[in-house]
Amino acid sequence: MNRFKTSKFKNTTPKISKKDGWIHGVRAGSFSCQGNHIKASSKLVAFNADQAGGGMLGVSSVRPGPDGQWTVTQISCHSDVVTDLDFSPFDESLLATCSGDETVKLWHLNDPEQQQPSGPELTLHPGLGRLELLLFHPTSSGLLALSSSRSPLIWDTSRQEAPLAALEQHGDLVQSLSWKHDGSLLASSCKDKMLRVFDPRAQLTPVQSAKSLQSNKDSRLLWVKDDRLLSTGFDMMWSREVRLWDSRKLNSSLSSMTLGSSSGMTIPLFDDDTGLLLLAGTGDSVIDCFEISSSEPFLSQVSHCLTDNSTRGVAVVPKLALDVLSCEVMRALQLTDDCIVPISYQVPRKHSGQEFHEDLYPDTAGTSPAMSAEEWWQGGNQQVEKVSLHPDKRPKAKTGKPTAVKKEVSSEGNKEDQARGCSTSSSPLSSSSSSAVPSRSPSSTSGLSSGFLPSPSPSQSTKAIQSMLGPSSKFRHIQGAVMHRDTHITNIRGLNLTTPGECDGFCVNRQRVAVPLAISGGQIAVLERSQPGRLPDTALPTIQNSVSVVDFCWDPFDSHRLAVAGDDAKIRVWQVPEGGLKETLTEPELILQGHTEKIYSIKFHPLASGLLVSSSYDLSVRLWSLESGEQVKLLTGHQDQVFGLAWSPDGRLLATVCKDGKVRIYDPRKSSEPVQEGPGPEGHRGARLVWVCDGSFLLVSGFDSRSERVLYLFSANHLSSGAVSSTPVNVSPSTLIPYYDPDTSIVILTGKGDTRVYIYELIPEEPYFIECSSFNSPEPHKGLAFLPKMECNVREVEVAVALMLTKTTIEPVAFRVPRVKKEFFQDDVYSDTVVWWEPALTASSWLAGSNGQHNKMSLKPEDMMPVSEAPKEAPVRKYLPSSVYLEEKTDEQKKEELLSAMVAKLGNMDEPLPQDSFQGVDEDEWDD
Repeated sequence: MNRFKTSKFKNTTPKISKKDGWIHGVRAGSFSCQGNHIKASSKLVAFNADQAGGGMLGVSSVRPGPDGQWTVTQISCHSDVVTDLDFSPFDESLLATCSGDETVKLWHLNDPEQQQPSGPELTLHPGLGRLELLLFHPTSSGLLALSSSRSPLIWDTSRQEAPLAALEQHGDLVQSLSWKHDGSLLASSCKDKMLRVFDPRAQLTPVQSAKSLQSNKDSRLLWVKDDRLLSTGFDMMWSREVRLWDSRKLNSSLSSMTLGSSSGMTIPLFDDDTGLLLLAGTGDSVIDCFEISSSEPFLSQVSHCLTDNSTRGVAVVPKLALDVLSCEVMRALQLTDDCIVPISYQVPRKHSGQEFHEDLYPDTAGTSPAMSAEEWWQGGNQQVEKVSLHPDKRPKAKTGKPTAVKKEVSSEGNKEDQARGCSTSSSPLSSSSSSAVPSRSPSSTSGLSSGFLPSPSPSQSTKAIQSMLGPSSKFRHIQGAVMHRDTHITNIRGLNLTTPGECDGFCVNRQRVAVPLAISGGQIAVLERSQPGRLPDTALPTIQNSVSVVDFCWDPFDSHRLAVAGDDAKIRVWQVPEGGLKETLTEPELILQGHTEKIYSIKFHPLASGLLVSSSYDLSVRLWSLESGEQVKLLTGHQDQVFGLAWSPDGRLLATVCKDGKVRIYDPRKSSEPVQEGPGPEGHRGARLVWVCDGSFLLVSGFDSRSERVLYLFSANHLSSGAVSSTPVNVSPSTLIPYYDPDTSIVILTGKGDTRVYIYELIPEEPYFIECSSFNSPEPHKGLAFLPKMECNVREVEVAVALMLTKTTIEPVAFRVPRVKKEFFQDDVYSDTVVWWEPALTASSWLAGSNGQHNKMSLKPEDMMPVSEAPKEAPVRKYLPSSVYLEEKTDEQKKEELLSAMVAKLGNMDEPLPQDSFQGVDEDEWDD
C-alpha cells in the first residue's frame, strides 16, 4: 500500500475459530500431486482423504447442521489418487475431479447428511495419461482447463467429445494453471522454470513466455489485479519466494519477497475484491496475509497468523458465504491431519455485528454464468453480473441439478463406464441397501471403517469437551531462553556442518565441548566450558584422527575420555589432559578394531563403566570393553542401515531402529538375535529412538510414507503390535534428535538446520503426547546437546540446560517452567534425580550378569523450603466491598472532600512564603 494512502484493510485481523468450531473427524491425505488438497463452495467443502489409495474424497459443509455439529462423509471417486478438484463458480454442488487413473469426473454432491451419488454426472477420458490439474472457467458454464503432466487442454463438458484446444506441450511437468479473472487468458507454471500465458482462442502457442523461475521445485501461479501474475516457488538457495510479474513482460519481476527456508510448497489464495493475498506453506503452522497494490510497495504484509496445526492444504470460502455484518472480508479453511480449521479475516470497525459497511464490500461476481462455453469459444467476452453482498440485497439461492446428463465421453469416442473410478461396493455411501437419509451412527457415513471418526452425540458432550481440552500439564508453558552472551563461546572457525545423519553434530559433558572441524585429518576441537568468550583467530590444538569422523561421544563417567568412530571402521579412544588441550593429540589411548565397514554410530553404556556399543555398514552391532580393548558381543539380525541405538534405563536391553522398517530389542548378554521385533517408521530417511516412561515405552522419531516427520510411541513389552500412538510434527528433511528427561517425562526434539525446538510431555496412557510450548532460535542451529541435571538453576525453575551449536558459536539455552513463588523449591517439578555421571558397576561385572542401579540425589538447596511446605497465605481482598462504592454521599460531603483535597495539595496556609525570607536592598542603592 502506498505510504501516502491509507488502506482500509491494513488492520485486517485473523481469528482462528475455537475448537468447537472446527470440522473434526477427518483423516486428510497428503499425496504427491499439484493440487491444493481442499476446495470449498458457498455450501460444501471437499478434501483429499487418506483412504482407498487417495481415490476417496471427504465432504462436509461450510456451516454446521441444526445441532451445531458438522457431518463428514465420503465419496469414492477414482481408482487412483485424486490429484486435483474444483467447485463450479455457478453451482455450489457441482464438483470436478481428476485423477491418476486418467479420468475427469463431474459430481453433483448432496448435503453431507444425505446419501451421496453412487456415480458421476459425467466422465471424460482425455487419453493423455495421469491428469494433474483441473480448473473451472470463471465466466463460462461447463468449461474446464485441465492438464496432464505436460499437456494443457480446454474442454467443453456440455457437448464436446474432444477438447476444444490442446495447447502447446510443455517441456516438463505442468505445476499450476490459472485463469485470468475475465476468462480471456490462461497462465501456467512449469517444472522447466517457464511461465507461459495462453490465449486459447487465438493460438495454441503461448502469447508470452519466459524462463522466469529460479528453481524447478513446486511452483504456483495466480492472476492478481491489473494484468499481473503472482508466482510462488523457490530461489536458487532453496528458500521460498514470492514474485509479482507484469503478464506482458515476464523477463523480469516487478517485486519479489523471500519467506524463509522450508521444503513445503507455498499455496497462494487471492481475493480480487479486496486485493488480499493469503500464503500458506504445506507442513507449516503459519498463514501470512498481504495486500497487493498497484504501486510500490506492491506487497505489504497485513497479518502473520500462527496456527495450532501444520497445514495439509488450504482453501478460501466464496464471498457470498461470508459474515458481512461481522466485517469478515475473507475466510480460509486450513486442512490439517484430523480437522479443518476455519480462519476468519475481519476488519475492526465500530458497530461491527450490527451494520453493513459498504466500503468493505464492493459488488462481487454472482453465481450466474455470463455465457456458455460455445459462446466463449466463438469470441464472447461477457462478464459475470455482479451482485451486492448487502444481506437485504442478496440473490436467492438457485436449486436444482446441472443441465448435463449423466454420461461418459472420451477423446476416442463414447465408452461405457467400466467402474474405473466409482466402486459401489467399496463405499458405504453407495450401498444398494441405503435408500434413506443415513444416520450419524458409526455404521453409516461417518463410520470408523470408512476412515472417518464418528461425530459425537449430544449425550457425549461432557466427554467431548474434556477430550477437546485435553489433559493438563505443569510443563505446558515451558519457556526456552538463550543465556547471557557472557556464557557463549564465539568465533568458532572451520566448523564441520556435514556430519552424518546418525551423528548428533557435537557432544558435551560438564567440563568441555567437542566439535568437529572441516579440516583434513578428521580433527576435533575440544573447548573448555569454564573459559567462555571469543576464541582466538589462530589455529586451536585439536585431536587428529587421520580419517573422517562419523560419530563421537564423551564417556559419561570420565569427562576426559572421548570415543571417536572413523570411516575406516575403527574406534579411537582419546584421553584429554587435565585443563584441556594445550597441544594437538595424534596418538589415541586405545583403538578398537573389528568392524569390516564404516561405522554408523557409537554409544556408551549408561551404568557400566568402560562398555561401548557400535553399529556399522556391515549390518552388525558390536559391544566393546575398554578394559580389555576387545570386542565382547556381536549382535546380528539387521537387514539394512542401523539408524539409531538406545540403551534401556536399567542397562539390560539395547534397542535399535533400522532402515529395513523394523524396531528391535536385544538382550546382549543372552542372545545375539533380537528378543523382540516390530514395525517401525514407514519412511527411510532416518530415525532416532529413546526409552521413555521408566523403560515401558520406546519413542521413535522418524518419517512417514509422505516424508513428514512423525513421533511414534511403542510399548517395550509388545513391540510386534506396532505403535500405540503417533503424532505428526512437520515436513523437514532433517531427523528429529530426541532428548528425554526421566525426572519430568518431557522430551525435547530438534533437527540439524532447524530453528524450532519441539517439547512434549509423555504419559503412559492416552493421549500419550501432550504438546508444550516450543522454543524458536533466531537462526538455524546445528543441534542441541544437554548437560547433566546438576547444571540446572533450580532457583529459576530450570528443568533442562542445553548447549546450542550455530555456525560460529556455542550458546547455552535454559528451559524454565514459569512459577510465581520462586523463593520456594518447586518439589513438584524436581524429583530426586539419577546420578548418571557415576558408574553403578564395571563392564566385566555387567558382562558376568550383574545388574546395577544409579544412586539418586535431591536438587534442593539447603536454604530453600519446598513449595509443598510453604505457609498458606490468607487471601487478600484486592478491591473494596461493593458497599463502599454504592454508599451515597450528600453534596456537602462531596464539597468538603474536594476542598480538603485542594488544601492538601496547596500546603499549610500559615507557613511564610519563600520570598518573605529574601534580603532586600536600600532605596539609595537603586540610584547607582
